[in-house]
Amino acid sequence: MAINKTIFFIIGVLLVILGAFMLIPYIVQMIYDENSHSFLSSAFVTIFIGVLFILANLDQDYKLNLQQTFLFSSLAWIAAALFGSLPFHLSVLELSFSEAFFESMSGITTTGSTVINDLDNSPKSILIWRAIMQWLGGIGIIVMAITVLPLLKVGGMQLFKMEGSDSTEKILPRTVEVASIIILTYLLLTFSCATLYWMFDMSVFDSIAHSMTTIATGGFSTHNNSIEYFKSSNIEIIATVFIILGSIPFISYLKFIKGNRKIFFSDVQIRGFVYLIVLSILAMFLYLFFSNNEISLIDKLRISSFNVVSILSGTGYVTDDFGLWGEFPLIFFLFLMFVGGCAGSTTCGIKIFRFQLLYIFIGNQIKKLFYPNSISVIKYNNQKISNNFIHSIIIFIFSYLFLFLLLAILLSITGLDFLSAISGAATSISNVGPGLGEMIGPNGNFKEVSDISKWLLSFGMLLGRLELFAVLVLFFPSFWKD
Repeated sequence: MAINKTIFFIIGVLLVILGAFMLIPYIVQMIYDENSHSFLSSAFVTIFIGVLFILANLDQDYKLNLQQTFLFSSLAWIAAALFGSLPFHLSVLELSFSEAFFESMSGITTTGSTVINDLDNSPKSILIWRAIMQWLGGIGIIVMAITVLPLLKVGGMQLFKMEGSDSTEKILPRTVEVASIIILTYLLLTFSCATLYWMFDMSVFDSIAHSMTTIATGGFSTHNNSIEYFKSSNIEIIATVFIILGSIPFISYLKFIKGNRKIFFSDVQIRGFVYLIVLSILAMFLYLFFSNNEISLIDKLRISSFNVVSILSGTGYVTDDFGLWGEFPLIFFLFLMFVGGCAGSTTCGIKIFRFQLLYIFIGNQIKKLFYPNSISVIKYNNQKISNNFIHSIIIFIFSYLFLFLLLAILLSITGLDFLSAISGAATSISNVGPGLGEMIGPNGNFKEVSDISKWLLSFGMLLGRLELFAVLVLFFPSFWKD
């Protein structure tokens, strides 16, 4: 397959943008007198390579066929993680390349897993870079989910195809048009979140860093104790609200701006997401109500709400070690990790709409048992759903669970205990952040995990972020044939 120069031209542009963002932590280095030029060096290397890619591929037609679009989807994320790891590797933290790449992949995929032991005493430049990586990853996957993934017909994502995007040849111009509105919305939400954080006693630095990782539903924090560090119910409420706003399909914001004022109430996926949040909070509240008499009712509701929203959305902020609450929270939160949020948002996981369609399909199959001659039409958000579409949903869910089990087995072979292997696989492929257990649980990190495990987990993050098949298709020989 002849590789279109457009792929490397766009990656070059992305590297220049990534390098430009590295100058922000460099300014932070100067403000806080960190006596380091690691970000300046990293920015120079990244921009230089990006410019080389651009200059070497100027003679191209700005078109991508289906094969090249698949390849670009994976290469863009890998390139961002690779060059984004340079500041981590060159920092005073002295992270190995495996650790630096893991941290970078965790950031750009908005996973939130970390190998840094002492965040409270880490350089401010590194902390803000982690937040920037997640913020860029969040906006990147939103644009991709609306413009690219639907055209690849990945696990039912074609349901969210934008009007006017009928072929891969229209990806680039359509992406520019859509991205401009999305970026403005994304910036507005980030600024609003940062302002509210600051108003409720976060420092300017913490409010900026946390607003970026909140909207991106990434979960990177500037403190070891995450949101618990601030010991503020107001901060938790603000985080909960903006995590939900980041979990809503951004195509809904586009439709709202274009005049559809009822979209947030009429969209089936959003309603399903809200219903699941309410039911999950109620279930966790009832569990804490009957199992823990030391916490007040208000605190039980607050703790339940924050942790349910954080885990379901894949954000991974923590206020308590829920691994100590008992067996039910472990199983329940593991389930929520798989479910995830809405398609077309910054969240990960299997996504709400797939479970909704599976529920409708099962209901219709049961109905046919009683009325075998009946003809039923499956609709979702007033769109007719074909049997092939339903089959792609079922295949995606099966593949998701199979890859989770395979990843868990591989992690256990590398030496992780059962709980760490299971939760580590779940948290990587669902892009959540903290796992379960003493090592990688809410109060731990992935520092002590072996290098092989870190690479496996990094691959799991990439798979989960790009909806599995956008990556897996590259490993089939037939993909590379003309």
